[in-house]
Amino acid sequence: MKKDYSSIFAGLFILGILGLIYFSMMPNWTSDKEGSLSEFSTKRALNQVEAISKKPHYVGSNEHEVVADYLVKELTKLGLETSIQQGYTLSDWGNLVQSKNILARIKGSNSSKALLLLSHYDSAPHSYSKGASDAGSGVATILESVRAFLYNKTPHKNDIVILFSDAEELGLNGAALFVTQHQWAKEIGLVLNFEARGSSGPSYMLMETNKGNAGLVKEFASANATFPVSNSLMYSIYKMLPNDTDLTVFREQGNIQGYNFAFIDDHYNYHTAQDDIQHLNKNTLEHQGTYLMPLLNYFSNTDLNTTQASEDYVYFTIPYTFISYPFSWVLTMVIIALALFIFLLFIGRAKRILSLREIIKGFVPFLGSIISTGLISFFGWKALLILYPQYNDLLNGFTYNGHAYIAAFVLLALAISMLFYHLLSERKVTINHYVAPLFIWIIINGALAFSLQGAGFLIIPIYFGLIIFGVFIVTQKSNKTLNLFLSIPALIIIAPFIQMFPIGLGLKVLFGSAILTVLTFGLLLPVFGAFAKKGIWSLVFFVLSIGFFAKAHYESGYGYGKAKSNSLLYVYDADTDQARWATYDKNLDLWTKSYLGENPKEATALNETPLFSKYNSGFTYAAEAPKKGILKPSIAFLEDRIVGNQRFLKIKISPNRNVNRYDIFANEKMAIHNFRANGVTTFGQKNSLYKRKGKKILSYYVVGNAPLEMQFSVNSATVFDMELMESSFDLMTNPLFQITKRENWMMPTPFVLNDAVVIRQKIKPSQVIDVPIVQNTTVERSQKTIIRIENDSSEVK
Repeated sequence: MKKDYSSIFAGLFILGILGLIYFSMMPNWTSDKEGSLSEFSTKRALNQVEAISKKPHYVGSNEHEVVADYLVKELTKLGLETSIQQGYTLSDWGNLVQSKNILARIKGSNSSKALLLLSHYDSAPHSYSKGASDAGSGVATILESVRAFLYNKTPHKNDIVILFSDAEELGLNGAALFVTQHQWAKEIGLVLNFEARGSSGPSYMLMETNKGNAGLVKEFASANATFPVSNSLMYSIYKMLPNDTDLTVFREQGNIQGYNFAFIDDHYNYHTAQDDIQHLNKNTLEHQGTYLMPLLNYFSNTDLNTTQASEDYVYFTIPYTFISYPFSWVLTMVIIALALFIFLLFIGRAKRILSLREIIKGFVPFLGSIISTGLISFFGWKALLILYPQYNDLLNGFTYNGHAYIAAFVLLALAISMLFYHLLSERKVTINHYVAPLFIWIIINGALAFSLQGAGFLIIPIYFGLIIFGVFIVTQKSNKTLNLFLSIPALIIIAPFIQMFPIGLGLKVLFGSAILTVLTFGLLLPVFGAFAKKGIWSLVFFVLSIGFFAKAHYESGYGYGKAKSNSLLYVYDADTDQARWATYDKNLDLWTKSYLGENPKEATALNETPLFSKYNSGFTYAAEAPKKGILKPSIAFLEDRIVGNQRFLKIKISPNRNVNRYDIFANEKMAIHNFRANGVTTFGQKNSLYKRKGKKILSYYVVGNAPLEMQFSVNSATVFDMELMESSFDLMTNPLFQITKRENWMMPTPFVLNDAVVIRQKIKPSQVIDVPIVQNTTVERSQKTIIRIENDSSEVK
């Protein structure tokens, strides 16, 4: 009997297509040579990243000024006149900071609107991040691209504005300063923003617009970027997540649209001490350059008003190609697919090719695979978090061995699917059982057409599935080669999401990738259903899955370059005269235990006034600490008067040591009106009431030890109840503490206030003395003048 090797050939073909998809998403080879001066050089860009990311350069640090000076010099070397914009902004998030933006402008021959090249140069605070990827890579991409653009003396009509924004990591404050206060902001027609949320992988393009995206889609396609990677579903998801960029401020505050370019793989390096040049992938940096060079040449000569539109487009990429069509097509395409599906069902039944009994039976293996895979993957990941509690140390939700887990769960999903179809489906009834996945996919696309039109391109693989279905109905034969080729669109369009979702959203959504694997398997059922010995294939996939689980286990520990994050703070409560060590860690290591002890108490009291954290992290443990001689801040009530039913206050808080941050809290019952901090209001404020979430009023990131001055009013009957936390990011270097240095397999926990010396105290008005005043008959409201005594600075004993 002749052996059938078609299933092996089909498996190799699918692997080849998946490999092509992966290797065509971005450049996979980068020369170490600097190359022609007329071209973008990754080597030269890396040199810029290295210069920018030598040390952490968060706002308020000495190195921040060093990097700012360096960028001014680099722009000057390019022959550009640079300028500095400085000023305070208070974000909608309640973050106050004095930003320092760096600007330059290249004049065009006939500019109506200017093109803005944007990236931020500050690094993330608290975690000793050197900011190589986020966003030294973006700054370097712009510097190198502008250098090549100027060297080529490229003719261009539009002015080109370069903005290296400040304080992006704190609340997009630098971008807000530019949009709301700089005279050039009104001239900007389009923004190209370069960002990072990891340290490797392809750079994804995300559009930001308040209106329709049709103009942006058409113009991006015309620019002919070499390796476009994007789709409209990604931005639909992005808008639902708390991951705003500087471009968001341009869209919301200035109605200025544009494109984000950001890479997200190796997300575990994001905002950590591992965001250095060693972890930045060269090919990823090259990918950023392959975007900016053609876009800079194109948009510097294009009427930027053409990017404005009211219509929305679905868009997606396949290797080296960008495809788009209007949202208005989405529902129509689903209806046509449904009509074609019903027509083929009718013909198949009429020709006695399809059996209602077998069609109904076909739902059992498909739904069984989906439900089993979903449950096993969901609870499987929960079990892994229990077996490997150290995974909870990485707040971003993607472990160092995360790619091994993606492979393991995807292979497990394939094993389960093969097993179900081995037990409950035969090759001769495959086309009957193909009805179930086609029907469910059409239903899914119907739901998306009403709720998430950006995913409208997912209907396209269904059409190719319907062609497979129709060919069989007409010919009553299954052409294996044709089925393989018609499976390519499903692999190209759907398969990348299987890896992308857990990378972008964390391993907690692994069950979603596993379910999507089964759905894709169903769409390719004419190929997989023809496999001989499905039971053997199921076993092969299962063994491979176990192999990747074993690989993940082997890589589950920590080491240099794959560090364990941990946290430590010294918190002194000036009101109770108590000092405590505190941590956010759930799993204490030897370093944190050396301060917190083997059996620390839960930090319940410290969480009564929660600090902001991206992942809502709270203190976990606390232990008694020795009291040190730390100077408390001076609190002065510059104004405290009552007019009618309103109490007007002006409070100045001045540091008496080098500090980096003030967090101000107030009782949630205090309704605060007309709030100003260091002379500014929030740029999103629409009425007198100061909007806040919970107790937090603001976080003030201090530059140059400048004091904080708050001015506001409250109802005179309201009980005054405010508190401050004054923090310095110097716990590791402060000579009063002599903290042991972390081992090289440890790093500070990102996204939280860390390695800080904190003083916590109530903001208490001094004793009030009411002084009678002479009534003015023309004024029908009474006024009290208050004599106050300012608080003196004192020392913690």
